[in-house]
Amino acid sequence: TERGVDYRRAMSSPVSAPSACSRLSAHLAFGSLSGRQCWQAARQRRAALRTTPEADPRWSGAIDSFTARLAWRDHFIQKLEDEPAVEFEDFARSYRGVRPLEPDAERLAAWIEGRTGIPFVDACMRMLRRTGWLNFRMRAMLVSVATFPLWLDWRAVATALAPHFLDYEPGIHYPQVQMQSGTTGINTVRVYNPVKQGREHDPTGEFVRRWVPELAGIAGADVHTPWAMPAMLRELAGVRLGRDYPAPIVDLEVATREAKARFFAWRSRAVVAAESTRVLQRHGSRSTRRR
Repeated sequence: TERGVDYRRAMSSPVSAPSACSRLSAHLAFGSLSGRQCWQAARQRRAALRTTPEADPRWSGAIDSFTARLAWRDHFIQKLEDEPAVEFEDFARSYRGVRPLEPDAERLAAWIEGRTGIPFVDACMRMLRRTGWLNFRMRAMLVSVATFPLWLDWRAVATALAPHFLDYEPGIHYPQVQMQSGTTGINTVRVYNPVKQGREHDPTGEFVRRWVPELAGIAGADVHTPWAMPAMLRELAGVRLGRDYPAPIVDLEVATREAKARFFAWRSRAVVAAESTRVLQRHGSRSTRRR
């Protein structure tokens, strides 16, 4: 009745999501609330709005978005129920080997510990490790960075992430990690640019400075790219890369470009395209409207 009104707009930013999202995911994961209870309560609220003409018009969209995500939650859990092997194997088996199965240990450790040298990534990871929660878009970004510019296999990424989620749900976790790494064979491959995401969702740098206090002396949006600042300005801000805060573990632009080239070259193989049909028939949405 209060803070959910801006759910649809505010759910994407780690600055606003903590107070705009429902924060019911841990209760759903532990079973102290059921998806059915949440859905029924949301629909009752939606019905009440029809008889309350003075209600904020944003409420209708917020509740519709929330109930849609409850349905998607069941959809993804059903994927693991239908094929439990996807905890260990690619949805599309033809993607096995696209990335090294033995991950780069240094990159994996830097990523999971929040010291990649990419401030927005590190801030999101540190928030997750400290609180046990992070909004969905930022979870997707973390996995995208790990599996594309850092080129880590999704299995290592999933295993490292799982213990940090207070709302860990394997039926969400494994399908989503695979989806963000591109190995489902049927979903659009989204490669997130963490600098762009930071500037869009944390334009003042407030979130980064909170969770990466080493960069507190850098004002404004420059906090997202300290490596691009003149060395003298960095020193005046009290930041020495490689000492106070790590230099980026990879050249983000170059590493992303190379990763995309490798991934899409693999994806263009005939065997990959053929297997996508099998995955779609087994795991694709059954929604008539979407089809």
